[in-house]
Amino acid sequence: MSLPLIGILRGITPDEAVDIAEAVLAAGITQIEVPLNSPNPLESIRRLVDAFGERAVIGAGTVLTPAQVREVHAAGGRLIVSPNCRPAVIEETHKLGMASWPGIVTPSEAFDALDAGATGLKLFPAVQVGLEGMKAVRAVLPAGTLLYAVGGAGVDNFAEWRAAGVDGAGLGSALYKPGQSASQVRKQAQALVDAWLAGEQ
Repeated sequence: MSLPLIGILRGITPDEAVDIAEAVLAAGITQIEVPLNSPNPLESIRRLVDAFGERAVIGAGTVLTPAQVREVHAAGGRLIVSPNCRPAVIEETHKLGMASWPGIVTPSEAFDALDAGATGLKLFPAVQVGLEGMKAVRAVLPAGTLLYAVGGAGVDNFAEWRAAGVDGAGLGSALYKPGQSASQVRKQAQALVDAWLAGEQ
């Protein structure tokens, strides 16, 4: 079973993308996003899709426009993650058959995202909303809505976030920072996965 975790490789370059992603996959994280503010992100996505397209869901983060959605789709990506809620971006993603994870903070954004066809919701930044704020948002969401915490959930507090009701998480700088080796990322990825699994109720 795939873990409900998205690996965020912000700042990755095409030449190191495959080795770093291999380390992430080895720990059991099978959803990987390359934020579009990384160096030559579409080339990294193309290489990752070529290498791991059968084993992982590869896509882009920091996706802000429908045109960017189409570019990621053309590169082979199947995952679109955004820091904000833009119905036009979600609708284009949905139309192309890709997974859509828009960023939300408020119930208004959450329902706009769901109405537009979002696969799930990215609570971002989770540290801003906090556990109590997240629980208040969760209480009004339709049953079965997937809610991932991004920006504030990690090794030290996965258990609390899981107990409060999140379904998954996006893993950023705790997983990968530019310049880190594949072996270092493998250790960080495994620590995050172990912490996530330890938080199961």
